[in-house]
Amino acid sequence: MNFDELFGHLGQHTVDGLSKGAIYALIALGYTLVYGVLRLINFAHSEVFMVGTFAVLGVWTALGVENNPPIGQAILFLVIGLVVAALASGGTALAIERIAYRPLRRKNAPPLIFLITAIGLSLVLVEVFGLLLPDVAGGALPSMFGRARQIVGMPTIIKQETLFEIGGTQITNIQVIVFVSAVIMMALLDWFINRTRYGRGVRAVAQNPETAALMGVNQERVIMLIFVLGGIMAGAAALLWSMRFGFTQNSIGFVLGLKAFTAAVLGGIGNLRGALVGGLFLGIVEVYGATLFASNWEDVIAFVVLIVVLMFRPTGLLGESLGRARA
Repeated sequence: MNFDELFGHLGQHTVDGLSKGAIYALIALGYTLVYGVLRLINFAHSEVFMVGTFAVLGVWTALGVENNPPIGQAILFLVIGLVVAALASGGTALAIERIAYRPLRRKNAPPLIFLITAIGLSLVLVEVFGLLLPDVAGGALPSMFGRARQIVGMPTIIKQETLFEIGGTQITNIQVIVFVSAVIMMALLDWFINRTRYGRGVRAVAQNPETAALMGVNQERVIMLIFVLGGIMAGAAALLWSMRFGFTQNSIGFVLGLKAFTAAVLGGIGNLRGALVGGLFLGIVEVYGATLFASNWEDVIAFVVLIVVLMFRPTGLLGESLGRARA
C-alpha cells in the first residue's frame, strides 16, 4: 500500500476525485428522480448516458471539429454539444418510459418485472449501438456493422492547462469546468424541484400519488418530466465526460452506470442532494483507493465502500426521500 504517494499528494488526489465524482453525481440524479417517484431502479439509465456521449461525438464530427479550436469556437462547440446531448439523452429516457415502463404500469406489473425490463433495455441499447453505428473514428459511411464496440476518441475542445496551484496541488481548467458545471446543473435541478410548481407536483407524487391525483396533479406528466430531467442531467454528464476523458464506447455506460447508482445509494437514493454527496464521496474514495493500492482496484473499492455504508447506514448518508425533501 502506497501511503507515501497518497498522503504526499493528498490535495491533488482530492481534486481529481471531486471532478470525477461530479460526473457520477450528475448521472446519479437520473436514478434518484425515478426511484423517488416510482420506486423503480432504472438500470437502462446508464445507456441514456451512453447515447449522450455518442450524440456529442456525432455533432462534433458533423461540424468538423478539430483539436484545440479558438476559444470562441470552442465555447460554441461546447454549447452545441450540450444541447444535442441533452436532447438525445432526454429523448431516449422519455422513449424508454413511454415504450417500456408505461405499459407495465398500466398492467400493474410487479417490481421484479420492471427490474428485468430495465436490464433488458440496457442490453438492447448496448447491442444496437454496437451493431448499427458507423466507424466514426475512421470517418466511414454508416454501415450495418460499425465499430462502436471499440473505444472511439473525441477531439480535444479545450486543452488542459493548470489554472493555479495551491500548496503543491495543481488545479486545471478542465477540473474547474467539470466541477463548477456539475454543481450548477445540480443546483438548478434542486431549485426546480423545490421551488417551482412542476417541482411541487413531482414531490407530491413522490410522497403520495393518490392524494396528489385528487389534488389535480397529472401523474403521467410528472413521470414524463422526471425521465426527461434525468436524461438531461445524463446528457450534461456525457458532455463533461467527453471533455475530461475524451472517448466513448457502446458499453461505456455499464460500469459508469453502476457507479452512479452506487453514488445514489450512498447519498440516499431518492434524495437529490444525496446524489451530489454520494457522487463526490465516491469519486474521492476511488482516487484514494487507486493511489493506495493500484488502479485496477478502483472498481472493487467503489463497491466495497457501498457494502460497508449499507451495513451501517442502509438509508445512505443523507437518507431522505424525494417526497419529503425541503429546500
